[in-house]
Amino acid sequence: MSQTFEDLGFSKVDIDREVRTGFPEIIYGEGKTKEHILKIMNKLIDAHGKALATRVSEEKASFILANCPNAHYDPVSRILTYGKALKRYKGKVLVLCAGTSDLPVAEEAVQTAIWLGCETDKIYDVGVAGIDRLLAFRKEIVKASVLIVVAGMEGALASVVAGMVKRPVIAVPTSVGYGAHLEGLTTFLSMLTSCASGLSVVNIDNGFGAAYQAASILKLVTEEGSE
Repeated sequence: MSQTFEDLGFSKVDIDREVRTGFPEIIYGEGKTKEHILKIMNKLIDAHGKALATRVSEEKASFILANCPNAHYDPVSRILTYGKALKRYKGKVLVLCAGTSDLPVAEEAVQTAIWLGCETDKIYDVGVAGIDRLLAFRKEIVKASVLIVVAGMEGALASVVAGMVKRPVIAVPTSVGYGAHLEGLTTFLSMLTSCASGLSVVNIDNGFGAAYQAASILKLVTEEGSE
């Protein structure tokens, strides 16, 4: 049996993951040193020609870009990428967020979805406190194939959107809100107890996880359609 991972001592890089799951291993940058991120990225680039790291600080990104100048860093989402998807999946992912404070999480979802091969669009600052802002984009919302809804506070935007469409809706609670918001826990529980049928919920601030799920859905649709 051939080796399915590269042992770097501090990390065992799963170079076989794309074969098993459809997508390569993705690096979670928080808590890792800049040297470790760079070494893991280089192994993934050697194996797949592309790499993505989430939650990378600007200080770490500066070091990595100096050693890997063809990489790209987005400071809002804190995502570092090298290369891009070789093909696009059918359909479109639409990312909506309630307020400007939710942008880092929303952009994490956008940048991840694009890198994974999804056509992606975004509509920002359409929270329910000004519902007319959301309804102004009704045509775009109902045309999307998968919707990612990013919201803090009480998280009502996810329920409203899920009640407007007949497509999968993935809700992302954020840690944006005042004291009783409990750093996103209130939003998370609100989204979990939504009365809108079919609403899925990922972990607090997990824009990456929502995008990965959306890409998996479009990947399945594309593969089924080609048979």
